Amino acid sequence: MTTEAHNLTVVGTESSKSRRRIISIVSHVILVGASILMLYPLLWMLASTFRPENEIFTSSSLWPSSFSIDSYIRGWNGLRVSFGTFFLNSFIISIVSVIGNVFACSLAAYAFARLEFRGRKFWFALMLMTLMLPYHVTLIPQYVLFLQLGWVDTFLPLLVPKFLAVDAFFIFLMVQFFRGIPRELDEAAMMDGCSAWRIYYKVMLPLSMPVLATAAIFTFLWTWDDFLGPLIYLNDMRSYTVQLGLRTFVDSTGESDFGGMLAMSVLTIVPVFVFFLFFQRLLIEGIATTGMKR
Repeated sequence: MTTEAHNLTVVGTESSKSRRRIISIVSHVILVGASILMLYPLLWMLASTFRPENEIFTSSSLWPSSFSIDSYIRGWNGLRVSFGTFFLNSFIISIVSVIGNVFACSLAAYAFARLEFRGRKFWFALMLMTLMLPYHVTLIPQYVLFLQLGWVDTFLPLLVPKFLAVDAFFIFLMVQFFRGIPRELDEAAMMDGCSAWRIYYKVMLPLSMPVLATAAIFTFLWTWDDFLGPLIYLNDMRSYTVQLGLRTFVDSTGESDFGGMLAMSVLTIVPVFVFFLFFQRLLIEGIATTGMKR
């Protein structure tokens, strides 16, 4: 009986392992299939950039019948302004926005998390309430203000607000992170003669790299992909960002260059992909961390 029981146990174990192996294989096949389905539009766009113009919408194959880089040449030099100018404008706006947003939001978050001042809870609650306001609610008053200041058709309406801590989401995210850092570190720094400002940039910022990187990455992605803001405030084509540059390839009253648009769309995705690829570890750590994590 002991031998039979042992044999039954071995058979049951092997059967369980086989079942788990089959489930794992099926799960991976489903995930790979879903990944291919999700990536198909991107792969189709990439393949279409190497097709002749007349085959873009007549072929669903991912392999072009003939390869040509004419779409990239037309897209880069086909407009009145080189597409490189649009890339430069987007980089300037995105990088300055990252610097301003990280600095201003971290400073505001430090005040809410560490400093004691009258009405702190009220102002923090008021700041959180701005998360419920759609961007379009304040769009017209902001435009009127910037128009009176003479900032329309410049980068200032897109950059100056970033230095005024207007993104409540990042402030809230940083406040939660700062509250997880032990106050004993602040007290030890104060005993060494550090002021509140020195505690901010000597203690808090070095310990908060994950959440700062998260804010920087999201700010870069959202600014790079922003279409509405530049559409409203930028009129001169030499000031266009890549998103406005892509729109100029499609003309509702004339001929549209879809090949050039798709080619430049592929190039537009590259900086976002590279930026995320290099900082994805800090992004995941910043989102997942709820306290101090070294």
